[in-house]
Amino acid sequence: MRNYLKKFLGKKEPEAVQPAQVASSDPANDPNMIRVFDGYGREMFITKQEWREKVLPGSLKDVWDQPDKLYRVIFSALNDGFRSDVIDAAKHLCKIDPDRSRSACVWGIVLMEEGRLEEAKKIFDDHIAQHGEDGLVLTNLAKVYASQNNNAKAEEILWHALEVDPNQENWVGWYEVIHRERGGEVASHEALLRVAGLPGSWRAQLWLARAALNARQLDRALTFYRESLSRVTKPVPPDVLMQISGDLGNAGHLPELLGIAEPLFDPAFHGLQVGNNLIKAHFDLGQFEAARRILDQLYALKRPDWRETLSYWETELAKARVELSPQLKPGSIQVAMLTIEGPVWLRPDSPIAELFPAKLHDNPRVSLLGSSTQMATNSQRIQQQLTDTAGRLSRSLPLFLAEQLEFSSAARTCTLIPWIASGRGGFVVSSVRWSDEDAANYARQGNVSSDYVVIVHLKTQLDPWIAEVRLVRTIDVKCLAEFSEELSPDKPATAMLALAHRLLAAIASELETHSPTALYGFPTGTEFSFYLLRLEQLLATRCAAMDGVTGFLSGEREIIDGNIQLCVASPNCIPARVLLAQTLLAMKRVRDDVLPEFRDKLALLQNEKPLQEPAHTIVQRIIDQALAD
Repeated sequence: MRNYLKKFLGKKEPEAVQPAQVASSDPANDPNMIRVFDGYGREMFITKQEWREKVLPGSLKDVWDQPDKLYRVIFSALNDGFRSDVIDAAKHLCKIDPDRSRSACVWGIVLMEEGRLEEAKKIFDDHIAQHGEDGLVLTNLAKVYASQNNNAKAEEILWHALEVDPNQENWVGWYEVIHRERGGEVASHEALLRVAGLPGSWRAQLWLARAALNARQLDRALTFYRESLSRVTKPVPPDVLMQISGDLGNAGHLPELLGIAEPLFDPAFHGLQVGNNLIKAHFDLGQFEAARRILDQLYALKRPDWRETLSYWETELAKARVELSPQLKPGSIQVAMLTIEGPVWLRPDSPIAELFPAKLHDNPRVSLLGSSTQMATNSQRIQQQLTDTAGRLSRSLPLFLAEQLEFSSAARTCTLIPWIASGRGGFVVSSVRWSDEDAANYARQGNVSSDYVVIVHLKTQLDPWIAEVRLVRTIDVKCLAEFSEELSPDKPATAMLALAHRLLAAIASELETHSPTALYGFPTGTEFSFYLLRLEQLLATRCAAMDGVTGFLSGEREIIDGNIQLCVASPNCIPARVLLAQTLLAMKRVRDDVLPEFRDKLALLQNEKPLQEPAHTIVQRIIDQALAD
């Protein structure tokens, strides 16, 4: 379980360039890589050298005479270690920036890091002479003296900077460290008390409160917090609220954390730094709906760089919801068979159906039944919210085989989904293969009985897994064919395609088979496994949208975003785009509040990567229907 955040993750003063670091095999942990996101929110990495040579020069040129934007580019470049590349830009900013303090500090810092200390000192002295004393400029002047080993003068100016502005984190911290190194904890505490006594001071009180919490003096810590918050500007800066909530959280004072921080929390202003601590506090107290509310507020801000953390909390909340749900005993489970006609993404009443040839009503009908995996015990297992890889594949395999039969044979297909008919509902996964007799009976139930049933079973006890398929004629329960393939759960494409080929070959003696229509295809390569996942997730979303089903679905945003990413990776695949559109339409009945978050991405997808007509127009119509208020 994650700790509470207590260190500011936002901007900081540019530091000296560090020596080159050894690259990591994971680009996210490689100090020589820069993380960026595209319009679809996809995380990408480019080398710092590539950024330096191909991106930074153009970025500087584009904003050369726009001070605010130029400052941001320079600041980012300094933090990435590109000081030598922004020397001219920093000098230019100092000439054009109306924020004289900001530009003087940037230019002075660049000069300091270049070793041009006297020039940096002159920049700061000139600024003070022309514009008056400024805490940030004074502190950087103190750094110049410290770099010249004139520590007494540096400390004198640092204290004066604190008198001018006692609340900047870096120089409060610098002052505290000087005294800690000189006299230990006692000197550190006394130094913070001196800063706290300055007019308008509120930063030092936060660190005094932290020391009180470490000494288990909660009342004293709360007094410091109240004093700090009574003086700080409003809205309360994100790093202040994060430190308060982080320190209280790590000390175990969760009600106090929520009592102080939550009334002051503004999602757009305080962001993930504070929101993470509030979510964790509610979660640790078992207040899952309150945690979900904050999670939704943060998701609505559409920050791709927050996605990993928010997804973590979404998963944890889903697990907690399952653990709190009443567990059904195997003997009390009432199982119903849901029927999915045709491909799961091709509902007969959908306008997209006009793109694909209709089957004659008297064509043979084939049902497919999976939802079984070999387990250590012979009991049934209930999937009530979260599903594992075996459970997902036990449903996605028959869904995929159904569309293969639908488009490559004369068969009309349907997929049978065992479902808990009581309580909140949920998928059923049998620990043993469905018998031919039971499968044939299920296939012949309902208004329209099936002539054949395909039984799919996974054996997952050994690696690689084994996928078994049996083709049974329902009228006499005769097994016409049986075969199996080794299956890797991480790379299922080879096995799945082999099973589809063998199934079509087996059924060819019973009914006509043919090449699929040109409009049908599916993502290949590494995207195939994601296609299977999205098939199963559309099934889950459709089930969650049924009347009376509550709290069944989780990861709604990941489902939508994952479908978009699949379409970006397979831009000409009509079934993938239809799968996305149908998922949106089903999600509208489950979590319509999350759909607007994806409006921009969907528009970008449809505009940048249009399908051939008339598929594009029909898909757009479905998307518009899903997004309509």
